[in-house]
Formats: sequence, structure tokens, C-alpha cells
Amino acid sequence: MTLVIMAAGMGSRFGGLKQIEPIDEHGNFIIDYSIYDAIKEGFKKVVFIIKKENYDIFRETVGKRVESHIEVEYVFQELENLPLGYSVPEGRVKPWGTAHAILCCKDVVKENFAIINSDDFYGRDAFRVISEFLRKDNSDSKYQEYAMAGYKVVNTLTENGSVKRGVCETEGKYLTKLVESKVEYVDGELIATPLEGGDSFKVSEEDTVSMNMFGFTTHIFEYLEKRFPEFLDSHKEDIDTCEYLIPTLVFEEIENKTARVEVLKTDAVWQGITYKEDKPKVVSEIKALVDNGEYPEGLWN
Repeated sequence: MTLVIMAAGMGSRFGGLKQIEPIDEHGNFIIDYSIYDAIKEGFKKVVFIIKKENYDIFRETVGKRVESHIEVEYVFQELENLPLGYSVPEGRVKPWGTAHAILCCKDVVKENFAIINSDDFYGRDAFRVISEFLRKDNSDSKYQEYAMAGYKVVNTLTENGSVKRGVCETEGKYLTKLVESKVEYVDGELIATPLEGGDSFKVSEEDTVSMNMFGFTTHIFEYLEKRFPEFLDSHKEDIDTCEYLIPTLVFEEIENKTARVEVLKTDAVWQGITYKEDKPKVVSEIKALVDNGEYPEGLWN
């Protein structure tokens, strides 16, 4: 199994990789803890999706810490990574989106894989449920079998403001709908406001949300490659800003009945620095996990 970490946005989000927030006294980042958890749950390779200009500093600050513990590959998400016959539109600056990021990995990922964000702490249990799924032999299924770690919404909140979460609807154990929403407490109630418009709605603390931790087979590359030219052709009016997004493509496959996504319930607790005020709590929570023996002091020492 391979862990694919989407880290191409790290530099811009934090003003350069040197400014990424260490969350322990040894200088480790959240990404270090994700890789440690993945190794413990049987992942044998990590692929970092980064910007080419960040390669040297990324390898010095993150890669060298982990490359003696797990096989490491680097993939560059570049605007120029386009189908034959297409070129970067004048004025396009932002990356093409998460589905494009995953597509950039097709030459280095040859086995079942999980994807995560670089700046979210997912918790060991989330890696456990996704790794158990990826080990299954689903070759006799009529579907492409994908998976998503499903968190209780209460385990993914911050005290310092709203968060963006994918609110999930399921039929049995399979995903039927995912509404990307702003989630926050309003007058003591948990309210989700869809990011693409629509009425706000209540959610309970036990409802399931996505944190963009998916498990895939390599079939996804074939589908993303096939659909990318169609996406570009259909977005000529907003070609400067449109994004090729993995949830959208996954739901296309669900609607076409070529794939299904099993929602893997987890009691893991998310940690992240959505707001600068979040950092003390993240540092405290990670230290508590170290003190309880879930992680070794120094992590890679």
C-alpha cells in the first residue's frame, strides 16, 4: 500500500515551507505523524505531491526525516501536466485541483493507495480502517471498490471558528452524497452551510463527515485521465479558476455505477491548525498522545 500526501499547497498556505508550524519540541510537523501512523498500519511507500520549486527544501525538512523508515517518491503537480494538444491558458496561476494532483501520480503508484491532506492530523484509527480496506481482494466485485474514512463531525471541529467538511449521506455502508459545507456552532446548534449554495441545515455531533482521506485502486488514474480533456473543454468560460476535484470525479463514477465508496467509520479525533489560535491545542493534544505512549518521544529518533 502507498500513502499519497497532497502537499503542493504547503508553500503558498504558510508563506514558504520554512514557516510550516512544528507541533512538537523536536520540530516535527503534522505530516510526520501521519507518515508514522501509516507505517504502523502497514504502508510501505509514501508519495509527496509538491511543487517542483519546493523540492529541495521539502526534502531537507520532511523527506530526509522519513526516507530511512519508508520508501519515498516525489511527484510534481505542475500546470503544464496536461493532455496532448492542450496548453496552459494565459492567466492561469492556481493548480488544477485535487483530481489533477492524483493524476500526476499515475507513473509512480502501482498498487492500492490512500490519499490525505498534508496539514491534517488524522489519528491512528483512521489509518487502521483504511489500511484494512486496502488489503481486501475485491477483484470479483462488479464495482471499483473505493473507501473514505468517515469521522464524527464533533471530532473534527475547532473552538476558533468554522471548518470546511464534507457532510456525508449513506445507504447502508456506502456513500450516496457528500455536501462540501462550512460547519460551525450557531446559537448552540451545529449548522452546515453548503459551499456551492443552498440552504443551511442542522447536523448532529454524531453525523459523518469526510476529511479527504480516501482509499483507491489504480483504476482511478484511468478514469481521471479519460475525463480530464472533457473537463477542460467544458470549462472554457472559467478556465482561469476552475478546479478538477476528486470528490466530483468519484461521484461521477458512483452515478455511472462503475464504482462505490465504502464509508469506514472511525472514532479518530482530527487535529489541525485552521486558525493560528488552534496551535496551542494541537501541540497539547499531540504531547498528551506522546505522554500516553502512542508515539515515541522525538518520533524518528
